[in-house]
Amino acid sequence: MFNGIVKNQGIIEEIDTKNNFLKIKTNLKKLYLGESIMCSGICLTVSKKKKNSFCVNISPETIKRTNLKNKKKGDVINLEKSLSMGQDISGHLVFGHVDGLVTLEKIKKVADSRLLTFKTTKKLQKFITEKCSVALDGISLTVNDVLNDIFTVNIIPYTWNNTSLKNVEKGSKLNIEIDMLARYVFRALGK
Repeated sequence: MFNGIVKNQGIIEEIDTKNNFLKIKTNLKKLYLGESIMCSGICLTVSKKKKNSFCVNISPETIKRTNLKNKKKGDVINLEKSLSMGQDISGHLVFGHVDGLVTLEKIKKVADSRLLTFKTTKKLQKFITEKCSVALDGISLTVNDVLNDIFTVNIIPYTWNNTSLKNVEKGSKLNIEIDMLARYVFRALGK
């Protein structure tokens, strides 16, 4: 489990979606074989490690459901190590189970922040409400507004400068994980 507070980034050194393999260059310390690590919102398992890189296997389901199919060597991805018992949760509970993709429609500069507008599917939109939490490429964010299949989030300068968001542009596809509490409430109410 994670909290969506991205403190590290990695660079894709190698990606092979036919052989289900991803190698990431990083300065993360103390990575262990078998450890869960969130890679741009995707919970993956460290299968090999070297001094400045690690490898993970990626399943066909992960490739199909996430933006890994659009990634290439040199792309920056967000990294977060899993939470330890007793660790502060600064964002929200994030599982690393990507629900699908959203498409960036617009970036608007508002004072020193940026307002990002995303388009989503009907299947996912029903879980997104004003002021709910979502994880976009592993980043815990609060939804500002919702209108039909569109929602917006505000990105403060720190988040913009210290995550992969600084590399997005109109048309970019981001991984989205719906807040687990919203999903369970929705299901419990029989919606």
